[in-house]
Order: sequence, then C-alpha cells, then structure tokens
Amino acid sequence: MTDEVLNSVGRRSLLVGLGVVAAGAVTATPVGRGALADDQGSKMNAPVPSICAFDVNETLLDIEFMAPLFQRLFGDRKVVREWFGQLILYSNAITLSGPYTTFFTLGQGILKMLGSIHNVSITEADIEELRTRMLTMPAHADVPAGLKQLKDAGFRLVTCTNSPPDPHSSPLKHAGLDGWFEASFSIDRVRRFKPAPQVYHMVAEELNVPPSAICMVAAHVWDTIGAQSVGCSGALIARPGNAPLPVHGLPQPQVIAPDLPGIATQMIKLWR
Repeated sequence: MTDEVLNSVGRRSLLVGLGVVAAGAVTATPVGRGALADDQGSKMNAPVPSICAFDVNETLLDIEFMAPLFQRLFGDRKVVREWFGQLILYSNAITLSGPYTTFFTLGQGILKMLGSIHNVSITEADIEELRTRMLTMPAHADVPAGLKQLKDAGFRLVTCTNSPPDPHSSPLKHAGLDGWFEASFSIDRVRRFKPAPQVYHMVAEELNVPPSAICMVAAHVWDTIGAQSVGCSGALIARPGNAPLPVHGLPQPQVIAPDLPGIATQMIKLWR
C-alpha cells in the first residue's frame, strides 16, 4: 500500500472519528438537557395520588389475633412477632432466589421452623389453627372510620397483599371490609413478594394509571420503600411494633400516623 493511500485512509479515519465525536457532542448536550427537562416536567405534571393501595396483614387486619396460639405453644404471645418477622424475611429470600410458594404455606413452614428452634412440638392441629387464624383476623378498630374518610374525600381504594387469593374464604370479607374496595390484588399473580417492584407495577398496570397516581398505605416501611422506589407515594401507619426508618437515602413516607384516621386526615390535607 502506498504512502498516498495510507495517508488517505488515515485522513478518512480521522474525519470519521471526529464526526462521531462531534455527533456525540451535539447529541449529548441537548439530550441530557432534554432528559433533565423531561424529568423535571414529568415530576411537575405527575398526578397527585388518587388511589390508596392498602397492605392487608397488620395494616388493615390485626395479626395479634394469632397471639393466643403462640402463647399456648411457646409460652409467650410475643413469639407471633418473631414468626411474622421470619415470614417476611423468607418471603423476600424466596423472591430474590427464584422459587415460589404461597404466603400461607410459607407461614405454616415458619411455624414448624420455630418449633425446631424453640424445641416445641408442632402438630397438624396447630398448623390448622394457624391457617384458620390467618384467614379470620379481625380488622383494627380504627380501619372503618379511616376508610370512610378517604372514600368520602374521593380516593379510590384497593388492596395489595402478599396473601394468595382464596376462593372459599376471604380475610377481608370475614373482617367485613371487602365492600370498601373496588379491587384486590395478590402478589400471587406475579409470584414475587412485596417489596419486589413487579408487584407495584402490576397494580398500576391493572388500574391503567401511572405509579404516581397510587399511594401505598402500609404498616411496614419495607412496603412503602418498595412502592416509592417505583414512583408511588407512601403512607405509613405506625402501629405498635412499627416505626419510620430514618436512614438517609431511603424513601421516607410522605404521610405517617399511628392509625388510619390520622393517615386519612393528612392525605386529604395534602392531596385533596
């Protein structure tokens, strides 16, 4: 190859390279600014929450209803909190690692695991009692009044729970709450436990709204963190044994109160 050809090739390569750099420079600046503007615009134009998506277990229904079983088996009703904490831990382990089983089945397995840990024999009758109590938990006393406040203010109400749907026994129906909600969503549909992002996206897609139209109402910070991480708002009912998680860099609930009427009052003031 002659020097003339080499020089020609070199010049073409240089020009192409400069063209790519120039094009990148031209593209980068307006796209970057545009993306920023779009992001700022989307935040400014994002709808305020008009839909309350409620967690069910402990948020609406009182898990202390199960405490007598743990008092009988372990001699300490507070073991129900250990059981529930392990239930959440292993539901997340399952979601992160890939397999799947239902929340109720997992709960029964956790009870057997605690029996082994505490050297307590767990019988099939104990497992059946746990299942029955999980399906028949009563509503917290403050819930109907709070739901009425939100409904009267024009909020749409749905539920989003880790529990699987049961064609024969609905915990919400047993507690007398099912009539308040236009829809109930279970993680069983996506086979991922909260706070997996797929769960909250599913709710938004099923309701045909952006996540920003939804406020996740829960008694657990892990649930509000999950929802807020995909663009929802968060409301934390700080029931006994639950509190905000003051860690810089983590989403903090926009609304915090010890009961649902307190949550409703703040939400109405903020968004109505």
